[in-house]
Amino acid sequence: EIHVDRHRQLNEWITDLAVPRSTWISGLSNPQAFLTAVMQVAARKNEWALDRIAIVAEVTKKDVEELEGPSREGSYIHGLFLEGAKWDASAAVMEEPTLKDLHPPMPVIIIKAEPAVDRASAPRDAYQCPVYQTQQRGVTYVFTADLRTKVPAAKWIIAGVALLMDVAS
Repeated sequence: EIHVDRHRQLNEWITDLAVPRSTWISGLSNPQAFLTAVMQVAARKNEWALDRIAIVAEVTKKDVEELEGPSREGSYIHGLFLEGAKWDASAAVMEEPTLKDLHPPMPVIIIKAEPAVDRASAPRDAYQCPVYQTQQRGVTYVFTADLRTKVPAAKWIIAGVALLMDVAS
């Protein structure tokens, strides 16, 4: 099924030759290349040095079907799952997971490139959440997304919270 969905996404890109409303990042074989492309577009547009910008992720309150068109800045992505927590869309924060719901899906996330800042100056109400391609940590690391939280980030670090692109059924 994943191969059919991947083929459908790539076929739409080839047929339409337009920026998609949202990219199913989990369906990409090399998501880092996609993120690099987002950074390159922003760098050219704003005349920034590529080595001085970083990816920033902002969680929206929308599902893919609710998007009217592609983002004017950056790119909408979908297909991520939260492990070890769940996302409260109404409050736009992470919270305790629901029992037996091991990998709740995330809403659409907008990925942008912005001038890099020191990670120590990251928002205090955010957890620097690692994003992995699979449940296997380490070499499947893709990027870090700051996710808003009402509790100290240490809670989520101890819980091993991560965003995943592919979860075992």
